[in-house]
Amino acid sequence: MAKIIRARDYRWDVPLKEYKTDGTGFRDITRQTILGEGENEERLNFLTRYFEVQPGGYSSLEHHEHPHAVIIIRGEGEVILKDSVELVGLHDCVYISPHTYHQFHATGNEPLGFLCMVDRERDRPQIPGEEEVEQLKRSPEVAKRLKV
Repeated sequence: MAKIIRARDYRWDVPLKEYKTDGTGFRDITRQTILGEGENEERLNFLTRYFEVQPGGYSSLEHHEHPHAVIIIRGEGEVILKDSVELVGLHDCVYISPHTYHQFHATGNEPLGFLCMVDRERDRPQIPGEEEVEQLKRSPEVAKRLKV
């Protein structure tokens, strides 16, 4: 059944959820699955999710086998991509390749909001161990921003 899922003020008519239910390597972030978990959406091969990071907040540092695409639709921030830190802003598109450590940070005065498209069937995110964290910190710019 075709449909429109209405949005208002960066919220869609779907449940607002915690970013994750366990762990400590993230702060002030929520998520909504806009498409892919609703009634009659089982045939979609992908999920379209919206993440919102409050000013000063950040996502977990992680990597996984599956690639995904992120499109910034609100605010500004930075993303750690492997051994670099990149500025991101409105309408920027970020491709995160398999096994690339990444972490999003909201740096502006408003939330950093982004759409994230992933395969429905995918592996679980993996957080780095101490050795991987030390390796990532070899980059001075990553060492300044990294939160674990």
